[in-house]
Amino acid sequence: MGTPESPRIIDRLVAPFNRFLQLETSGGVVLLIFAAAALIWANSPWASAYQELWNTYAGVTIGSWQLKLSLSHWINDGLMGIFFFLVGLEIKREVFDGELSSPRAAVLPIVAALGGMIVPAVIYAAFNFGEPTIRGWGIAIATDIAFALGVLKLLGKRVPQSLKLILMALAIVDDLGAVLVIALFYSGPLQIAALGYAAVAWVMMFGLSKAGVKRLLPFLVLALVMWYFFLQSGVHATVAGVLAAMAIPSKAQFTVSALVERARELLTATPAESEALDEEVALYVGEMANQVQSPLQRAIEYLHPWVAFLIMPVFALANAGVALAPSEISGALTSRVGLGVLLGLVVGKQLGVSMFVWIAVKAKWTELPDGLTMPQVRAMAWIAGIGFTMSIFINTLAFPDPVHNAQAKIAIIAASLIAGILGSLAFIRLERGTETTVAEA
Repeated sequence: MGTPESPRIIDRLVAPFNRFLQLETSGGVVLLIFAAAALIWANSPWASAYQELWNTYAGVTIGSWQLKLSLSHWINDGLMGIFFFLVGLEIKREVFDGELSSPRAAVLPIVAALGGMIVPAVIYAAFNFGEPTIRGWGIAIATDIAFALGVLKLLGKRVPQSLKLILMALAIVDDLGAVLVIALFYSGPLQIAALGYAAVAWVMMFGLSKAGVKRLLPFLVLALVMWYFFLQSGVHATVAGVLAAMAIPSKAQFTVSALVERARELLTATPAESEALDEEVALYVGEMANQVQSPLQRAIEYLHPWVAFLIMPVFALANAGVALAPSEISGALTSRVGLGVLLGLVVGKQLGVSMFVWIAVKAKWTELPDGLTMPQVRAMAWIAGIGFTMSIFINTLAFPDPVHNAQAKIAIIAASLIAGILGSLAFIRLERGTETTVAEA
């Protein structure tokens, strides 16, 4: 009786990791649908209604206190705070249990991410040096994990699993870099008192973790307090999400081996004829299984579907709408901003990721996983040029003016399409080359 129960428990524990890739790729499809809806709406006879909707103000008033923001700000500062909270959780998980947990294994995605940020930023700066538009250099450094993994999913077995893991880790390091860029370069004048109150809430979160608190609710309440004070501080409020995630406990109350052993003892000790007692033991084992998951993993598992299927699509609907008249497109893609973003994402990501990985392997700082080749890494580097969500988000911070904002947005959309197509063609070409070699042999 104990034997069949144990695999079920193991399956329950590893299921969140197995669902991660599927959620990301499915979320990418939904994101694409909502981005297309935004573009259609913004270019329809109801385009003015599109703009008016996101400029509508809503908020909360309690006595003399009120918090009132436009719908656009609620999405970009509020909902995206939850997105960045999830990003922070995934960064922490990767550092403790994932691709970034082993120093030698972490070198490859970290080096790839650095190359994929530095070279695009340099290319953008080359087109905008000495101009006020230099401020947009951060737009070209991002990789959209949902869209990128969605493309790899469509390519199926052409893409090795190890390469998908590297791209996920690369995108997570890339997200961390984007958060640092937002905090350091896209924040306003600092309000020290508000930052101080936010710091107190953050310290209290770490205090809860140190005290062994495993329930998520107290952490989430303090995270909300932190977000509010960041909103007042001059540092972009979404940074609070990543910082709050760092305080979420990453250790579970029970280990998997202890759970399996305890479950086996209980189930073998239960009289077979007592169905009521069997059910009671099963409930107890189920509660223990929940406690095997760390608060960090539980938060990721709970938030991931909401972020993938609600927050990111709503963000795309609110921010992807831009006029696509032929004159607007040609004007955007020949402007300093448009060229910097387009070539930064498409050419810069390819060169940066490929070149930095090649140098790291030649210098023996790291090595490619078994079966992985540099041509496959170069094909992945094209896919890394899909910057959509994070690029659009940084664009809203870099260019509040509608002209440069629209130019960058058109370039982001064009670059993401081109990078996805070039990456897909590169993998198809590699597969055909392999088939030809096998046939000749």
